[in-house]
Amino acid sequence: MKELSELNFPDDVMYSDDHEWTKMENDEAVIGISDYAQDQLGDIVFVELPQVGETFEKGAEFGTVESVKAVSELFLPVGGEIIAVNDALEDTPELVNNEPYTGGWMLRIKLSDKSELDQLMNKSAYLESLKG
Repeated sequence: MKELSELNFPDDVMYSDDHEWTKMENDEAVIGISDYAQDQLGDIVFVELPQVGETFEKGAEFGTVESVKAVSELFLPVGGEIIAVNDALEDTPELVNNEPYTGGWMLRIKLSDKSELDQLMNKSAYLESLKG
């Protein structure tokens, strides 16, 4: 596992306590897991994601990530309707390890309540929570 200083934490994403990130692009929220989360999990070998059209509340489990170490649940940092899933992860789940904020994104959702974004952490608050 890497030191925190070796991990990538972009300024333009918001973070949840469960180590998922959210980035707004137009009216869509793009969601994945943080560099810290993928580093803790180790080599990811399988990602299970929901179907387009499904709707979830904030905090609901939306899938799982399986690594060589463990299976971990994924929780939505904000609620809404799934409008896209990253199908590339089916054949290349290691994208989550290699590119957690770009090629390793997991979902795009249409938010049900934009005020839920206010409950997420910015980069500095997330780093403080990790040092904890």
